[in-house]
Amino acid sequence: MPAIRHPGAKRRLVLLASALAAIGTSLASTQAVAQAAWPSRPIRLVVPFPAGGGTDLIAREVANKVATTQGWSIIIDNKPGSGGNLGVDAAAKAPADGYTLVLGQTSNLAINPTLYPKLPYKPEKDLAPVGLVAQAPLVLVVAADSPYKTLAEVIAAAKAKPQALNYASSGNGTVAHLAAELLQKQAGVKFTHVPYKGAAQGSTDLIGGQIQMYMSSVPTLIGYIKNGKMRAIAVTSQQRTADLPNVPTVAESGYKGFEAVTWFGVAGPDGLPKEVVARLNTAFNQAIGDAEVKKKLAAQGAEVRSSTPEQFGALIGSEIVRWGKVVQESGARVD
Repeated sequence: MPAIRHPGAKRRLVLLASALAAIGTSLASTQAVAQAAWPSRPIRLVVPFPAGGGTDLIAREVANKVATTQGWSIIIDNKPGSGGNLGVDAAAKAPADGYTLVLGQTSNLAINPTLYPKLPYKPEKDLAPVGLVAQAPLVLVVAADSPYKTLAEVIAAAKAKPQALNYASSGNGTVAHLAAELLQKQAGVKFTHVPYKGAAQGSTDLIGGQIQMYMSSVPTLIGYIKNGKMRAIAVTSQQRTADLPNVPTVAESGYKGFEAVTWFGVAGPDGLPKEVVARLNTAFNQAIGDAEVKKKLAAQGAEVRSSTPEQFGALIGSEIVRWGKVVQESGARVD
């Protein structure tokens, strides 16, 4: 290519380069100003389950505290469906501007990637972790008039008559279902699984005697336990839950190392600016550190749990591997 000889050409190239640099600087400055001004409008927190459920209650309690302490406006947007997948997918596909977040949990961030062959999102690729906010153990319950009072009695009955005992969960492939699969494997027994579409009907049928046991989250069943309609046999966390101090863990009932909990964490679309992620993480950690928030979540059978974005991302990755193995061994599938 011949050298540029026109006397004004070099000057024009220099001016063009300067103009492009100025535009780049201006855009970067505009982005920085936008991030510094964020949030300038309401933030939408997608809850991928119906209003009134355990996830929804946690979301509202924590979001209200964030809004109050930070002076932000946060709107809860319930988008249930497909095991929580619809809501997570909607958040993953939203603009990465900090105005759409999702409260994900163990099922839709760690179990569903293996359970659903055609999951429309990949948690590790399509989401930007913000941080954990809480976790809740599961609890195995029987009706108040059940002959079983301990996990040892349940296991003994199951060994005497394999598959004679049935248990309900809120759905095939849920944390409760897979936790029960883990228990059966560790105890060397086999129950008959009765999956329901949601928690309400299972509770009604347990109390009515149509099913014998029910595995679900503590926030879902704690009201029935406290009013005496259900008897708690064991919780699935490593330590006893503060709201059910007299209920032993599965681990201390003879199955060392057993743990299966539902955790809840905030995430946004992939590409969320690091400055926004940092501000969100700080805001949510401050909210769950509040004594009143801790108390209210504990009343629902949940406990606060904070993390950095990096720690939450690592947890999602490790839990996908862990629960993926359980899904494959159980044969659970949802099309």
